Amino acid sequence: MTHYDVVINGGGMAGAVLALGLSQLGRADGSALRIALIEKSLPNHNLHPGFDARSIALAGHSRDLLQQLGLWPLLCDLATPITAIQVSDQGHAGQVNMQAEDYSVPALGYVIELNSVGQVLYQQLQQHSGIELLCPAQIQSWQQAPDQVSVTLNNGSRLTTCLLVAADGNLSQIGRQLNLPRRQFDYQQSAIIANVQTAMAHEGRAFERFTPEGPLALLPMSGERCSLVWCVSNARAGQLMTLDEADFLIQLQQAFGYRLGRMTRAGSRHCYPLVLDEVTRPWHHRVVLVGNAAHLLHPIAGQGFNLGLRDVAALVEQVRQALLSSGQGSSNQADLGSYQLLSRYGQSRQADQAALVGVTSALAILFSNDHPVLAAGRNLGLMTMAACSSLKHTLAWQAMGKR
Repeated sequence: MTHYDVVINGGGMAGAVLALGLSQLGRADGSALRIALIEKSLPNHNLHPGFDARSIALAGHSRDLLQQLGLWPLLCDLATPITAIQVSDQGHAGQVNMQAEDYSVPALGYVIELNSVGQVLYQQLQQHSGIELLCPAQIQSWQQAPDQVSVTLNNGSRLTTCLLVAADGNLSQIGRQLNLPRRQFDYQQSAIIANVQTAMAHEGRAFERFTPEGPLALLPMSGERCSLVWCVSNARAGQLMTLDEADFLIQLQQAFGYRLGRMTRAGSRHCYPLVLDEVTRPWHHRVVLVGNAAHLLHPIAGQGFNLGLRDVAALVEQVRQALLSSGQGSSNQADLGSYQLLSRYGQSRQADQAALVGVTSALAILFSNDHPVLAAGRNLGLMTMAACSSLKHTLAWQAMGKR
């Protein structure tokens, strides 16, 4: 058996960033951590499901976290700054406009394309001597013991580790096997994801538009493209996915309007069902869940990866503190999977997770219906926020992930 300090299952964004963040740490005696990253798909950016056609919105605070982890210099050239955000409600006058310059920041957030980021992160993973990339490989079985976790891969390899991290997405094999308590809710919606081209340049502007069936977001991308996230009922999503490009663009134009002129092109469409799936206590004996393995959110506020990144940063920080306090010598090395470490990590993340789950769920319900009272209330809320600078500033800082 080969022993590692940390074994991470899943090489998508959360798993890759965690591996690279941990690789910068070392023990008090100067020895490096041994990290294994298990990924079932070959590191081919055209095939890897974790780095598909989607884009993600990084909050300003997430950019700061990536900087702390030493990764932002690798990704900054791939990021499109969000310099303005407009929030509006279809069929109503209320809207809120936020500009980065009003808050003395270069950007309110950033949009990065997972396809491009995947190439960069995999290059780093393959080049780092402290990380062993086990790919393609899958966990066949695993067992918890008092002092370690044993892992057997489908290629026959056997590993042991102090800490097993599940970063393998919402259908996490590890999370399901642990049978941890979950809170689940079906929003009865699906998100249609595509890249679109518009007649007018986006100029770094992002749009969040609420419709009776759900929110519609357009985020600025490179090459004057926009990333579309359109949340609609499941039935409506099925209809939209069957349309040809021209008819799809007509429907999108009617929902979004002409804020960026005429919609001219739409790339390949992908459709994802929207559910809340939250593990309320995402850690167990020598095992911890991060990212979508711990919590799958509604995309209404675009905060899913940002929450997962805060998981990663918090876990790296707990490991760093444990290494610092362990002292010199092999007889006093930190146990990176100890109950104390994982309990501190879990408790540090509970409030943030609960708050964001509550906010996104409430927004999804409030802004995904045409009930006259709720429609009037949310429109009044947007108008009030637009007129009250303190309320608008609060929304802007929340969007940037800074509380």
